[in-house]
Amino acid sequence: MHLVVGQRFRGDALPRNPALIERFVLVSGAGEVPVAGRPADEPAGVVTPAQAGLAWIAYRSLESPLSLDADRFEEYLRDEGLEWVIADRARRGESGRPSRELFSRAAKALVKAGGAGSAGFDRPLGLALELVPEKDPYALRRGEDLPVRLLWQGRPLAGALVSALPYASPEAKKSLRSDRDGSVRFREIGPGVWLVKAVQMVRVADDPNADWRSVWASLTFEVPGE
Repeated sequence: MHLVVGQRFRGDALPRNPALIERFVLVSGAGEVPVAGRPADEPAGVVTPAQAGLAWIAYRSLESPLSLDADRFEEYLRDEGLEWVIADRARRGESGRPSRELFSRAAKALVKAGGAGSAGFDRPLGLALELVPEKDPYALRRGEDLPVRLLWQGRPLAGALVSALPYASPEAKKSLRSDRDGSVRFREIGPGVWLVKAVQMVRVADDPNADWRSVWASLTFEVPGE
């Protein structure tokens, strides 16, 4: 398993760093097992599914501090559909201040290890912010839609910007706002590897060194070719 950080579905390999890992597991019908690896490994881990079929890889990081100047912070907020944070900062007279943020990642990948069947494709994994497909991506046919639900602390999150990017052409990004059920429906998802992502941000009330806490969720999968 490779961990990669970057923009537009491209980026740099992130070697395994135990100091940042809260949870790194494979989840299948056979249960949950850790993704094994040593510090500084790249790939960051290796795991063998215990049975054929669909399985989830889940990665949950611990929090890290992040500070951006005001202009870059607002650009990032607009890109992620978090304009309400810009408005909140303006109301508080904070618009010109650098950001003080605690961010963490909640990444998951759906993989298929041989065999047939779709059992488990819609299994929530208990991540703080989580994207759950409502149709098996590996069973999609050309031109079919993919419905996805966004959960925050296990409950549907409405009004969040959810984006889907194909690896082959990330500039062809599809972005939608989640409805009251936390759902979006991406039209005509074609063959290839895809990334679906969303960010949730909340005010921090328990840390004098941070104003915001964010969780960056991602879901990756491959739609088979015909």
